[in-house]
Amino acid sequence: MANTVPPTIDQLGDRPFSFYPPLIGVEHNEWTFIKTTWSETLVRNRTTTQDVWIPRRFVGEVSKIDEPVVIVGLNKELELKGGMVLPHERRVIELPRSPVLDRPRAADEPPAPKPVSPMAARAEGAESRVGRLILFAIGGLVLVCVAALTMLSPNRRVEYRAVVQSDLGFTVNDDYYSVVNKLGPPSEDRWRSDQGELQYRRLSYPKQGLSVILMGNDRKDIHYVGAVDAEWRVVHSIDRNAEAMLRTLKRF
Repeated sequence: MANTVPPTIDQLGDRPFSFYPPLIGVEHNEWTFIKTTWSETLVRNRTTTQDVWIPRRFVGEVSKIDEPVVIVGLNKELELKGGMVLPHERRVIELPRSPVLDRPRAADEPPAPKPVSPMAARAEGAESRVGRLILFAIGGLVLVCVAALTMLSPNRRVEYRAVVQSDLGFTVNDDYYSVVNKLGPPSEDRWRSDQGELQYRRLSYPKQGLSVILMGNDRKDIHYVGAVDAEWRVVHSIDRNAEAMLRTLKRF
């Protein structure tokens, strides 16, 4: 019978590994094990050669899969600050309010108009006209291109595909509910397999032209690692290691 007990970090020897989630404040997420005590584990960054002590209570299981790299799970999101590893705390900074905004306004009082100088009004009108001319030019160019394609290839159907135009805004802290709250329920929800140390979940959004990939050691605790398009090309990821992992991940 095969051994199903996952390895521990001290059994890796000099094999390189990456933390998940990665340490905040460290650009390169590739490490090697040095030694361990009853309370801490010493690891070394392979790029910067910096040694870092990590409390053992934060070190989780080691993945059995070593392609593209061995993953060592962390029980909390950690941050390297001043040479020490501490739990990361997200702080919300409240901006001071202007006294003008705090002044109570009567229900029937209209908002005060902003003064506009004659020069600014003329400049705004000129910019508006230039903007309309640019839009008309772009629209005409698009119509000419479509007409040319139709004339040159009358039997071919032109297909339009959605393209991710900007950063999705997801981080390693986002889970299934965060994705659904922002993008809505997926048209398809699939797991890669119930076997293996790492679990993968794909949420399909064909209208946006992408699929969101979640990953974790347990199906009850999986988080966002990146997104791929309809051709299974990586369009967004939390870091370079996640991007490399998604490039080797087979379509499911």
